[in-house]
Amino acid sequence: MPKPSAPTQSRFRSLYTHGFVRFAACAPVVAPADPATNAERIVAFAREADAAKAAILLTPELSLTGYAIDDLLHQDALLTAAEAAIAKLQAESKELFSILIVGAPIRARGALFNCAVLIHRGEILGVVPKSFLPNYREFYEKRHFASGADAAENRIALNGMDVAFGADVIFTAADHPDFAFHVEICEDMWAPTPPSTMGGLAGANILLNMSASNITIGKAEDRAILCDAQSRRCAAAYVFAASGRGESTTDLAWDGQIVAYELGEKIAEGERFAREPKLVIADIDVGRIAQERRRLSNFRDAQARRKDELVKWRRTTFALDAPQSALPLQRKIDRFPFVPDDPAKRDRDCFEAYNIQVAGLAQRIEATNTKRVVIGVSGGLDSTQALIVAARAFDLLKLPRANIIGVTMPGFATGEASKANAWALMQALGVDAREVSIEPLAQRMLEDLDHPAARGEKVYDIAYENVQAGLRTDYLFRLANKEGGFVVGTGDLSELALGWCTYGVGDHMSHYNVNGGAPKTLILHLIRWAAETKQFDAKTSETLRKVLASEISPELIPGGIQSTEAAIGPYELQDFNLYWLTRYGMAPSKILFLARTAWGDKYDYSTLRKWLELFLTRFFASQYKRSAVPNSPKIVSGGALSPRGDWRAPSDARAATWLNELRANAPETLD
Repeated sequence: MPKPSAPTQSRFRSLYTHGFVRFAACAPVVAPADPATNAERIVAFAREADAAKAAILLTPELSLTGYAIDDLLHQDALLTAAEAAIAKLQAESKELFSILIVGAPIRARGALFNCAVLIHRGEILGVVPKSFLPNYREFYEKRHFASGADAAENRIALNGMDVAFGADVIFTAADHPDFAFHVEICEDMWAPTPPSTMGGLAGANILLNMSASNITIGKAEDRAILCDAQSRRCAAAYVFAASGRGESTTDLAWDGQIVAYELGEKIAEGERFAREPKLVIADIDVGRIAQERRRLSNFRDAQARRKDELVKWRRTTFALDAPQSALPLQRKIDRFPFVPDDPAKRDRDCFEAYNIQVAGLAQRIEATNTKRVVIGVSGGLDSTQALIVAARAFDLLKLPRANIIGVTMPGFATGEASKANAWALMQALGVDAREVSIEPLAQRMLEDLDHPAARGEKVYDIAYENVQAGLRTDYLFRLANKEGGFVVGTGDLSELALGWCTYGVGDHMSHYNVNGGAPKTLILHLIRWAAETKQFDAKTSETLRKVLASEISPELIPGGIQSTEAAIGPYELQDFNLYWLTRYGMAPSKILFLARTAWGDKYDYSTLRKWLELFLTRFFASQYKRSAVPNSPKIVSGGALSPRGDWRAPSDARAATWLNELRANAPETLD
């Protein structure tokens, strides 16, 4: 493949290429009742947003006049000055990339409305009036404003322009189809039926709120919860910007809270009570939002139930003309999407994952009226996790741990360290520990196959490896028959994704697999969590730490450590690829862009691309293994690979479409 041209490389580096939209929000220092000064301050932020290539600049409620100015809102001098400030912003915006969303009192239809005015490249895209006016406690907006819901007309004249007017308008980029947004104002969010709910159903995937919510103890948390909840319920991004310094403190105080959520994930937050406000910038993945909505049947059902109302909603389109030059994300992408970065959340998730596994196994034991289980214990990560899950399940059911039969089965390349860890763990947990060497049977089978290795030749192919893997599983099943129990599987979600398991009579099969829904990166943390939180005694915890320190290896080929990750790629990268491919259906080029953002300081671009190609190839080629997997509890929201659950795919599909997309849209190298 020839080296791609510089424009291709540059385009790949731009966040807009991969379905992101950059937004900016600010809480300028307010000059009460001084629209000219406020406009100058907004212009300064607008130029900063333009330099950052932000598609939107969101300001607080009544940002051109100040909110807490009471009856000055009925002064013609102020209202005329506000219109002049809008005209100034129109003129200034002609050369700016960003859409400016400013707050102003607007005279229209014989009334005064509290509005958001949207300005883009010298034009007014529309005016959105506030729908719900607070008239309780410290707010008496009905003294000054009419509700936008009561307006009889859906267009108004403003500064000589005929513009769309109403809360039922979606603003959409004609050249970026997933970029569509809706604006509501402060109290609208607190209402039982926020306008943004219908805005989301009408197609907006970014919901914006300009607010002048004053601050009292605990209110910032309330706002954040509402933003979080609305982003989840509407499957959208929700951005909130409140008034800050400069608003009148005659009776109230202001904190300038700025916060943004995407599908329930906080992606940006500004400093509250800032003396020198700064622009808050973050990148919204509108492509991910669009994909999530396509998956959500309840979202489509909600749209169908409100179709008579939704057909009345209007769309105002604009040309985004997104930059094609390099523009990296200003957003953290989690390296370990299956494992939270926050220690408290990670502890919570580990507790839940472990107990999901325990509950699943306990239920299966009770349902089958079985009192014994059999586990192959290698001393590696997966069998370690399966064994400590079984131990806790037996404790829960008040069954003796001696009813757990743990078997270590050394073969041609079993290491002394892993074997020692297996024995130490079984003894520490008090299970029925056994050892059966598979070497004699494996040697006999290789002889029966007339395999070169049977004659001492160093031919270590798939047959050589799977003779050992198959014999181990065969023995476990026959032992379970003899002991009146069933085999607990140990293979994990990452291995299923990569096809790194021996099909049928091999580690692919068991009677019940406790790890089938757990990716490798999560299993690492689960074992560490069990040790750190002292789920078992000190001896067990010590052994768990030794297991964590060991190289991940199948130990099937003699002559040194056989590294799994050298063959199929680092699990930390392959779990990353697995999450974005199966959870959100991301295009491979976008997955690579995200991986470079998350992992670029550890792996170079070529390495990331190489392992992604291998992942795609192995993932599709291995579907036949996933089409016949044992029962296993779903653990992570990123999905499971059971054909009865999250992932249903034909066993004979090929990776060509995905590999072609990657090769077409991601350069082979980056300078």
